[in-house]
Amino acid sequence: MLRRRIRRGVPGLNTTSTADISFMLLIFFLVTTSIDTDKGLMRQLPPLPPADKLEELSVKQRNVLNVSLDEADRLTCDGRTVTLEQLQKEVESFVENAADDPSKPEKTACNIPLLGACRITAKHIVSVQADRRTSYKAYFAMQNAIVAAYNSLRDRLARNRFGRPYKACRPAEREAVGKYYPQRISEAEPSDGKGGRQ
Repeated sequence: MLRRRIRRGVPGLNTTSTADISFMLLIFFLVTTSIDTDKGLMRQLPPLPPADKLEELSVKQRNVLNVSLDEADRLTCDGRTVTLEQLQKEVESFVENAADDPSKPEKTACNIPLLGACRITAKHIVSVQADRRTSYKAYFAMQNAIVAAYNSLRDRLARNRFGRPYKACRPAEREAVGKYYPQRISEAEPSDGKGGRQ
């Protein structure tokens, strides 16, 4: 007597929760992975005027503070080698011009809401130039020192006039302090390290 063999099929795998597990793993790796972000400068440039409205601006030498970085990351301010801390103090002194020094920016009279009649250095310019071979670290450190000088001046004024730090001021107060110490930084074309430009 022959027995007939019964073939049994392989049972299928239950994969209903595989999609859920994959999704949870994906979320886990996205949350725990650190992603490098690009560093940059938070600056808003003014819009370009129409081509027919471009004109040459003449700026008095007393209104310009020249800051530069060479290929060896050496920082100079008006031809003198300085550290980052010294640069910050130089920019503060230049922008404030507390003693109305004739070698520093000229002061102009204006009326600022919440601050009243003031004499400010509205025409000052901090001119920045870096060599093409300057390291990013030195460049950003220089930019941070300049911005720290403006922040220090603004914070001091806000504390004196409004009794609180600049960051804690209301929007109208911040705007008034910003008009008193406008941030005027001009970026010159990078040099090629040989006294010329590329």
